[in-house]
Amino acid sequence: MLNRVKSLKNKNVKTPKVEPLPELEIHGVWNKALNWISHIKRIYWFIVSVVLLVIVIFIVPNYMWRLLWLSLKVQAPLVVMLLIFSLVAVSLVWSSFQRLDVWVLRLFNMFGKRAPWLDWLMLGFTQIGNGIFAIVFALILFYKNNYIISYELLLGTLTLWFVVTLLKLLIHRTRPYIKIEKIRVVGSRASGSSFPSGHTSQAFFMTTILLHYYQASAPFSFIFYILALFVGITRIYVGMHYPRDVLGGAILGTTWGLIGVILNSYLF
Repeated sequence: MLNRVKSLKNKNVKTPKVEPLPELEIHGVWNKALNWISHIKRIYWFIVSVVLLVIVIFIVPNYMWRLLWLSLKVQAPLVVMLLIFSLVAVSLVWSSFQRLDVWVLRLFNMFGKRAPWLDWLMLGFTQIGNGIFAIVFALILFYKNNYIISYELLLGTLTLWFVVTLLKLLIHRTRPYIKIEKIRVVGSRASGSSFPSGHTSQAFFMTTILLHYYQASAPFSFIFYILALFVGITRIYVGMHYPRDVLGGAILGTTWGLIGVILNSYLF
């Protein structure tokens, strides 16, 4: 009798429905451009990065390569340590914290209200981590006669692009919008794998190498690393990456930037 009363009470209790938040829709030329870019297969990006890297290798003056070789010989142990640190970041994809990954992703991506202006802000800010943005920025520096830093940005961006693409092909972690139900996509759906976050790695690489080049103060550096972290948060917000993808990208990008800092110590 008691069990029957409990079952009747449970029937009368209504489970609240969680309505999925609407996705941000982009129309017109921007929609066509983003869809075209997002549907390019990862292997083609890999080929493009290799071709561009070969072109830049031939463009960079010989004295740059001599300085690069000398610096690597002297700092070889430190470079190896930084690369091992990057491999440790890659190992995060095999850890047992998937539930925490999903919980944080849902927190940033699905819960609460989302004003249209916030969606557009996140979608715009995330483009700072785009490799094309870095290449354009490097070309602007070259035009302003900042040749060495422009070379470093170009080489660093293309090699980082190469490494990130290679890791995505090897690890092949599924994008969260494919695996998680009712996830909210802001903008277009990125193709390829999820780990590591290329946008985040690019943001941390640029931050590390530019702050060292311009000898920024500690408070200024802190602000810019927060902005780089915000780029990583936008990748979770738009539904393209898990938190560990962002963490791995941050470690990889910082490592790549520190390698550039080592080279800077011999260039200046």
